[in-house]
Amino acid sequence: MYPNIARPSILFIALAWFVPAMSMAQQLDPILKELISKGLDKSHSINVHDLDTEQAKVDQNLAKTVFLPKVTLNGSFTRLNDDITFDDDTQNLLIGTQKLLIKEAIGIPFNDPFPGNIPLKEVPNLQNKNILKSSVDLDWVLFSGLEVTNAIQASKHKEASLNYVGNAEKDKIALKIIETYDKLALVYASKRVLTTSENYLNEQEFYVKKAIENGLATPISRKKIELAQQQLASKELEFNHNKTVLIEVLHQLTGESRENLALLDPQLQSFSTTSVSGTEKRNEIKALEEAEKASLYKSKMEKSNFIPKLALKGHYEFIEDDLSLLDPIWFIGAGIKWNVFDGFQSQLKSKKSTIESQKYREQIEEAEEMIALSIIEAQLTYESSLQNTKIVQKEINLASATYNMVDKQFKNNLAPINDVLDALTDLEKANFKLQESFFGQRRAIANLLHAKGILTSFYN
Repeated sequence: MYPNIARPSILFIALAWFVPAMSMAQQLDPILKELISKGLDKSHSINVHDLDTEQAKVDQNLAKTVFLPKVTLNGSFTRLNDDITFDDDTQNLLIGTQKLLIKEAIGIPFNDPFPGNIPLKEVPNLQNKNILKSSVDLDWVLFSGLEVTNAIQASKHKEASLNYVGNAEKDKIALKIIETYDKLALVYASKRVLTTSENYLNEQEFYVKKAIENGLATPISRKKIELAQQQLASKELEFNHNKTVLIEVLHQLTGESRENLALLDPQLQSFSTTSVSGTEKRNEIKALEEAEKASLYKSKMEKSNFIPKLALKGHYEFIEDDLSLLDPIWFIGAGIKWNVFDGFQSQLKSKKSTIESQKYREQIEEAEEMIALSIIEAQLTYESSLQNTKIVQKEINLASATYNMVDKQFKNNLAPINDVLDALTDLEKANFKLQESFFGQRRAIANLLHAKGILTSFYN
């Protein structure tokens, strides 16, 4: 299915320095590329498509074997209840004819009696009751009326269609792995945000304790800090659950061990589509086009049923002793088979295949319209995600400035602890929104590459 080349293990890559995700227009994160490769190797659906393709190849070879001579060795033994002989009148006629021929040969007059000292041959049986036969037969189709030729062409296009269906399935699996990997990166991003918030809360807890000791704050402020820490712990528990689920999904998709997947540290980064300018025909369209061609050749194959077929037939008997008087020792001949009228079956089958090709044409046109729309939607979604990133970055700057200002006011006893916690929550949300924005960009680019039919070159 894929070349057997040495690839770095997931564990080795995970333990190395983290390599930031490159632009999808250039090269995948090597960790993600490795996971996709393993996922494609593991996929049962892709393996089934490969087996279907192999079956199509076998069908082609089966069709070609029609033109190969078929040689059959035969052997049999039969015992009849009695020998098959001529009736008495025919035997008497044959004996009388034999006597006349002998008289003529030795010069005895026609009316003179037959000499008793001359032996006569017995009339042979038409068929002895013990029959032992051994023979070889030859059957060789010389011309199939183009039926086999059209069948081979139909099978070739079917094979090509199945190949494209398999490639389309690979793209779907790659998209699923990329999405799951990015979701895992988003979960880790949430963990980093939580860690930052935890550090902020620990810092606030320190100042609150000092303020309480100096009579500048009440124990209520500490309770509020503790509540915020409990809420943070709940979010960390949610992070662990999400991480476990996504690692399990990646394990199912790729077959990579859970232990190695747990060592990964994926990160979301923004990138552009400056070099994603080409567009290729989607594998789904190619598969439908090949299926359409296969149906047309199948229709021609059905029509060719009315073209005469030419075949060669040969036979040779190895054992002559038990042949009847009417059986030949060998023969060879050529024959023509011409189906003149079959009750409209071939015509109806051909029409059915033609209608099937028309259905594929309708599906092709519908798919092309949907793909054109998906390209526009993916492009607009990507542009929106870029704009959203700019907005979120401004929100982060504002939230960070607000938090720093409120934090200074709180430390100077000019703002309550609630204002600090609210500002911290806003900063936490803004930082996570940025990661969500990066996630949306990557989704939009992956969908855009898929819609344009160039996703395969991205992960191969």
